[in-house]
Amino acid sequence: MPLVTLKEILAGTREGHYAVGGFNFNGYEDAQGMINGAAEKRSPIILMASLSACRYIGLKQTVGMIRGMAESVDIPVCLHLDHATDYDYIRAAVREGFTSVMIDASALDYETNIRDSRAIVDFAKQYHCSVEAELGKVGGKEDHVVVDDMSATFTDPEDVPRYVEETGIDALAIAFGSVHGFYKREPKLDFPRLEKIVSLTPCPLVLHGGTGIPVEDFKRCVRMGMSKINVGTEFKKAFTDTLRKMCAVLPESQVDTKKYMQPVKDVCAEIVKGKIDIFGSADRA
Repeated sequence: MPLVTLKEILAGTREGHYAVGGFNFNGYEDAQGMINGAAEKRSPIILMASLSACRYIGLKQTVGMIRGMAESVDIPVCLHLDHATDYDYIRAAVREGFTSVMIDASALDYETNIRDSRAIVDFAKQYHCSVEAELGKVGGKEDHVVVDDMSATFTDPEDVPRYVEETGIDALAIAFGSVHGFYKREPKLDFPRLEKIVSLTPCPLVLHGGTGIPVEDFKRCVRMGMSKINVGTEFKKAFTDTLRKMCAVLPESQVDTKKYMQPVKDVCAEIVKGKIDIFGSADRA
């Protein structure tokens, strides 16, 4: 299938009581493994590339690679630029063929966040591209975006309706207790805050920092109306752990790189299938 937009892939998630996984990839093997897992489960999937991943792979190459994968399967696939703060790069990604981009203006004041996010929405719409934005500050570290745990501020529900209306965004990332990267302690999600935000806007909501959140908390978020759940760090660890394992078990005489990398694809597929079962998106393709 051709790549689809974030707006298209999230349509009906809240009413259907399921969420679509947004999974960060850093190259061919993890991306292909993710799509393999989603195709097996007949689930839609959002493949997310960070700024550093795009710069490592190449912007045009990233689009070409994921577009080719999407056209080889019969499930909806969205290509999403994650946590972008470089507005020129966002525009370049849109022009190259990304079907969704995230402008992260959460470090700016409320009015500037609205203004800058609206400008990206206006640009992206010319290319049939969706836009995700963030209100509040999700803690932890994501690529170049670092928010100290103590300075992370939760999304104020009362700010949400005006923000969604004036920006025209297709999805809203909210801060309610999750953090990027590995959790240093048991995550404590502010479910009353989530419930209030869900009641105030029909805009699809996004949970960032999905690595390490307990299964029951994931399921509760989905039941309450969360539409997109991001997972990245878990895939990085699985990739590197698997590669280290293969280097340890295969003989030095083994120089066929596929022998080392196929298990990486397989483990990424298994992680995706597990998340799809939790998020309830199986057979939603």
